[in-house]
Amino acid sequence: MKFATRLNSFKTQKELFFKDSEKQSLTVHDYILRMSTVKGLTHIELNYPEHFVGTTVEEIQNVLKKTNLKVSGVALRFKDHYTFGEFANPDESIRRKAISETMEAIEMCDKLGGDVTTIWLANDGFDYPFQLNYEKALDKVVDALKQITQRYPDSKISFEYKPYQPRAFSLVGDISTTLLVIEEVGAPNLGVTLDFCHMLMKKENPAYSLALAGRKNRIMGFHLNDGYNDNDDGLMLGTIHLLQTLEFIYYAKKYNYDGLIYFDTFPIREDPVKECEQNIQMYKALDAFLENYGLEKVENIINEENALQAQQLLMSLMKEQAEKVH
Repeated sequence: MKFATRLNSFKTQKELFFKDSEKQSLTVHDYILRMSTVKGLTHIELNYPEHFVGTTVEEIQNVLKKTNLKVSGVALRFKDHYTFGEFANPDESIRRKAISETMEAIEMCDKLGGDVTTIWLANDGFDYPFQLNYEKALDKVVDALKQITQRYPDSKISFEYKPYQPRAFSLVGDISTTLLVIEEVGAPNLGVTLDFCHMLMKKENPAYSLALAGRKNRIMGFHLNDGYNDNDDGLMLGTIHLLQTLEFIYYAKKYNYDGLIYFDTFPIREDPVKECEQNIQMYKALDAFLENYGLEKVENIINEENALQAQQLLMSLMKEQAEKVH
């Protein structure tokens, strides 16, 4: 299995790793070294342009070679002048800049050997009724994605949706709208990245969203975490929605997903190294349980459409863990 995580998670609890905790000039190089101490981690993901300021591709490549880590991909993080939107910004010059930055990120991802460039449009949305021409804004997003995917037909480009935050409503904020936009773009190299917390925030059942994306053959990535439904909490995998996490992993196996398992968690008060290791252990444990239980048996339970039968999966999981303890 290939496991990846976010660099920014490793900026917390600095005193646990950096001997000189007062050091003010910690770099991307430093944080990658810290990430390399995570047992089982194989890849890292970088944000563009955030993690490329003050460093070069060559410097990043050197530290990756030193640590035996690889780049899973590059994620767009639009900041500063994008308050009013990225691809749907009413200012055409800012809109063009967002498209240009996305193209730069794709080129950077390719240079570093990354697999997928992930687009999250944080500010394309609205806060008030009558504030936005919805159809015009969607047309702008579709047009931007057409330009980008046609320019880089051999690069995988993925759209990560989120229902809200920082806007009250995101323009593209659920699985259905995302698949609609992807269909209108019509590019074979455009897919969807499913973020577990984002799906919970939208009151989607994560496995169902995965199944819809799989039905259209558009699954390009996972951002795994957990939360309490209303906020992008970024908690550890399986800590709140254990059974839904298990179901999500089952459907990932059903649709033969062999891409990266990426953890998008926010260990603010936890040791980020140990937190990431626990996420990896949790995923492996749930994956192993499904294999041992039997995917055909799980499918039979699903086909029964019986809630009592379905609950036996949780009972079996609990029993397996109890037997290990004793």
